[in-house]
Amino acid sequence: MEHFSTDIRRRQQLAVRAARAAGHHTLQYFSRGQYKIDRKSDGSPVTDADREAESLLRDLISAEFPSDGIIGEEFPERASDSEFQWILDPIDGTKSFISGVPLYGTLIGVQQRGSGVIGVIEMPALDERVYAAKGAGAWHIQGDGPTQRAQVTHGHQLGEGLLLTSEIEGWQQRGAIDVLLRLQQASWFTRTWGDCYGYLLVATGRATAMIDPRMNVWDAAAVQPILEEAGGTFCDWQGNPTVNSGDGIGTNRYVLDEILNVTRNVGHHEEPGS
Repeated sequence: MEHFSTDIRRRQQLAVRAARAAGHHTLQYFSRGQYKIDRKSDGSPVTDADREAESLLRDLISAEFPSDGIIGEEFPERASDSEFQWILDPIDGTKSFISGVPLYGTLIGVQQRGSGVIGVIEMPALDERVYAAKGAGAWHIQGDGPTQRAQVTHGHQLGEGLLLTSEIEGWQQRGAIDVLLRLQQASWFTRTWGDCYGYLLVATGRATAMIDPRMNVWDAAAVQPILEEAGGTFCDWQGNPTVNSGDGIGTNRYVLDEILNVTRNVGHHEEPGS
């Protein structure tokens, strides 16, 4: 058990440090508003800041844990020769990034034997971060302030809290606008403070739930351990605690059944976009 704990602790320390380094790199582009924008095959945008930040993350990981596997949004997968795999999203919320909106983040998740054990959400433009390791709690830092425990809110109904999602287009493509409207009507109020920022708000008790109709594994891998260690839940629309289904629900745990009563009736969707 001690060896296990040491392995997790060392990787968490690197994950937090690497996320801050990569986030700082993207912030230089964000602050100047100067970057090259390309389109991926699915039409989603990608910038040179995305690619450079992921390269930086991969270099830092490879230097310290050369046997660990790496999955990233921008480059091919590196197979693992250990029981650990890193899952990277250098800029989660590229559309926000290129629009000058500060609600984008750098995500790092680490899995051990396929199970999520570490998560980091770094918000460079907000100078805010939350991170967690399995069994060690979730922690929140704003600016130069103290490290504080991240905990979900205790509201027992959607009607008592804030519901979040990302862009509406994903709901339309899923054929699930009626689901969003039902959930919106049940909640106190709804906002589209999306991408990883929404999950950070849930983990720190400022929002009750965050729902995405489309997610990739690099969008979800960091989120699951953070929410679980903060006292919440992360699962797919059918209630399965997985990051591989292509959709996601993050909650304070109390409202999960209320949400699943709506989302479980929705049919399977097409493969998610980036």
